Amino acid sequence: MAHEHGVETCVRNSNTLYMLSSIIAMNHNKPPLTFKRFKAIVQQLGLPKSPLATVSRQQMETCSPPLSAAHDQQYGVLSLDELGFKTDGLTTAVWKGGETEALMRLDKKGWLLSESQPRRGADCLFASPTGLTPYIRFGCLSCRRLYFTLRELYMKTRKNGTPPFSLYSQLMWREFFYTTGTDNPHFDRMVGNPVCVQIPWDHDAEALAKWAQGRTGFPWIDAVMTQLRREGWVHHLARHAVACFLTRGDLWLSWECGMK
Repeated sequence: MAHEHGVETCVRNSNTLYMLSSIIAMNHNKPPLTFKRFKAIVQQLGLPKSPLATVSRQQMETCSPPLSAAHDQQYGVLSLDELGFKTDGLTTAVWKGGETEALMRLDKKGWLLSESQPRRGADCLFASPTGLTPYIRFGCLSCRRLYFTLRELYMKTRKNGTPPFSLYSQLMWREFFYTTGTDNPHFDRMVGNPVCVQIPWDHDAEALAKWAQGRTGFPWIDAVMTQLRREGWVHHLARHAVACFLTRGDLWLSWECGMK
């Protein structure tokens, strides 16, 4: 439509490390369906593009438009109630949003460069003061900023050596997921999805409701689902547990039900 009306459009890749179309092109115009193949392609591409510089306060001060008296009423941020969310019984938010908070947390990620893996005790199941996943998910923290911060820290502490691929493993699994879903209009469903195994799932509305509400009778599963409902986040190992329980592990219900 923009082209028909003579309007120039510019598309900038910002949600992923690489242009996903480049990865697909190097795989004979098909998304790589194994992480091994994806890794081989990415290593040929080299480093992602560097992130753009953060907008400064001085720049923002030069972009202040005149505001009307009714500005907040017309353009203010809507409340959860106004957006249609149920707020009864909500607990205090455990994640503080925004880029400022994300960058403060990023400054505390030096432990990622240690030789040993971080401990995975019970404490990791709670919201962490260094957790970054919600900030990357909602665009508060650039995945490229995280990538190059890790790279810089590694090269500063290990002056002789190229950062290993494993340093960015979690970011690369995220990239692999986005690549697999590119140019696939049925990625969010089983039927018609060329990369999805067709499985004759069961249909049990009562079992699904108990799973979603944390009433399965399995304490670990119920605790995770309760945390997810109250806080909007759970550790990735906990996500794996409840997803497995819903599908092949116990209930044999479609992952589409869980997604909804």
